[in-house]
Amino acid sequence: MDRPLETQARRFYDGGPPDGQPDPTSPPLIVLERTLDMSVEEFRMGRRLGYRDRELGQLLVPVDPTTFTTDLTSVPSVFLWLVPRTGRHLPSALLHDGLVRGSFAAAPGVRIDRERADLVFRAAMADTGTGLIRRWLMWTAVTLGTIFQDRSGTRSAGERLRRQVTAVVTLGLVAVLGVLATLDLFDVAVPLVGGVPWMGERAWWVELLTGAAGAVVVPVLIGLTWGRLRAAGIIAGVALALLLHVTAAVALLTGVYQVAERLVTRATTP
Repeated sequence: MDRPLETQARRFYDGGPPDGQPDPTSPPLIVLERTLDMSVEEFRMGRRLGYRDRELGQLLVPVDPTTFTTDLTSVPSVFLWLVPRTGRHLPSALLHDGLVRGSFAAAPGVRIDRERADLVFRAAMADTGTGLIRRWLMWTAVTLGTIFQDRSGTRSAGERLRRQVTAVVTLGLVAVLGVLATLDLFDVAVPLVGGVPWMGERAWWVELLTGAAGAVVVPVLIGLTWGRLRAAGIIAGVALALLLHVTAAVALLTGVYQVAERLVTRATTP
């Protein structure tokens, strides 16, 4: 992983209004206006946001606030308990939106692909004081987005496919092993499969400990197959293994709520 970064909040500054000039001496001022489309939660930025990157220099987003929209921090609803849409990381999320959508101004000759934008995002979160675990989790999340959504042409089709297959196999394998380990813990036999080797027939608390150890060691080993993105692979695998049950429970409760909401709405609609 990269060396620890020192928090430097002054790297963010006021980018000024759409028709004005940035002021590097003033702290950032985030002004958001919700768009009129109420079916989606998107916002326009009333002022631009400036950031001094350690390697790329001055970055200004968005280029045109009148056409740029953002959904703040893109987080699936089942993970909002872990990463809220706003908070210390909000300036970094707005910066990342501008970088990946190409709505930014930089020094002449500076080109930023999605993978580099993800690294800027991670460093910028450090500058806002975002916690170490949260910023690495969020970097991993946007890295997964880059693996599946990047169409910039900076990498060959073969390399993109290899990364996508590796990510899918990793997450699928970790999820399956997590389910098998859980069933093994409760002594539920799975025909033709059996349990996982590290669980065995032991006292429940021993199986719980070995299951937790397996939830860390196995994803780490699988994540090493990600090559240059192995840090993201390791974090994604370990996070999925450790949060599998919580995420499943939240997803179940969310589904129950949505079904109940629809039924009530249908029953009360004339």
